[in-house]
Amino acid sequence: MRIVGSILVTAALAILGFFGMLFAAFSGHGPFYMPFVITVVVIVAIFSNLAIWGQGKKKWFKISFLSFISLSLISVGIFEFNQKRVESLKILTKQDVNLYEYMPNLPRTKAIGLQEESTFKIKENLPRLDGSTALYPVYAGFVQAVYPKREYDPYHSEVMSTQTSNAYERLLSGEVDMIFVPQPSNKYMELAKERGKELKMTPIGKEAFVFFVNADNPVHSLTVEQVQGIYSGNIRNWKEVGGRNDSIEAFQRPEESGSQQALIRFMGNQAIMKPTTERVAAGMGGIMDQVAEYQNKKNAIGFSFRYFSEEMAHNGKIRNLAINGIAPTKESIRNGSYPAAMEMYVVTAGSVNPHIEPFIQWILSRQGQIILEETGYVSIH
Repeated sequence: MRIVGSILVTAALAILGFFGMLFAAFSGHGPFYMPFVITVVVIVAIFSNLAIWGQGKKKWFKISFLSFISLSLISVGIFEFNQKRVESLKILTKQDVNLYEYMPNLPRTKAIGLQEESTFKIKENLPRLDGSTALYPVYAGFVQAVYPKREYDPYHSEVMSTQTSNAYERLLSGEVDMIFVPQPSNKYMELAKERGKELKMTPIGKEAFVFFVNADNPVHSLTVEQVQGIYSGNIRNWKEVGGRNDSIEAFQRPEESGSQQALIRFMGNQAIMKPTTERVAAGMGGIMDQVAEYQNKKNAIGFSFRYFSEEMAHNGKIRNLAINGIAPTKESIRNGSYPAAMEMYVVTAGSVNPHIEPFIQWILSRQGQIILEETGYVSIH
């Protein structure tokens, strides 16, 4: 009977362990919980079999089992506490930006409204729009002035924001007519050629590519060469650039994101070091590496666009760095003195919608540029 009991208990634990592994794989914390589940199942199976074979009442058994339970609970507690700490540090993720706050035509929308009637209106056959997160407030303001007065859900309507790389993909596949984005990467220029399409890029405004640090970091300015040194891996300690004796943790973004492409252009011919990654569940129990999100540690540095960091992340815990002693302000962007100023575009790829060109001309007009300026960007004129 003991043999049968051992077999049944071990089989039951194996089944529970299998489902525990599946849950762990999809929990987002698989690298910790998957080996944890395996370890717990194996040790519980050992203790269970020892109990079946008459060892359960012995003092050493009870002490060992209680110690195991205590260590397991402590391990989970430490892991979860650390995860909460890390999550509390994360900023500037897409979850931090509630696009619904900028949705056109809502009573309390943050999208800029014209103080006069728009000189251009579209009543039907609306151009389908998409774009980067940071530019959504701009084209939401355009839509509010030009499109029919109704709601346009940022994830399910003619006016969406699926982020830079997805926007280019949707434009080239014909799902949208116009996108509002930074300059495309070589990947999308080549993809357009392969599909026999031409990306027409019209500059509509100017913006700054910025680098930011924890507000308590004593470094306030870096040179272009110092930033390039940090992101090439040649500069690894803050003391090398006038800061504390502390290692530099330089965060990056996924390769096809608009801000990562801006970093690539900023680096020129210098190779970028391998980014910090974190391991996450990839479905069906698999594990994948993804670029780690910015964590506002005192030794961290990250990057984004000025509007995104200043207007869409009001937490007061980060500070934009000056580059070559010049802060990223609207004035320095306008006069070209800030070294990492750049143009933002409306991009088309051969759509036959008749409203596209008149819409672009209106965006470049006085009214369109008023919306762009009041949103927080710098006009193209």
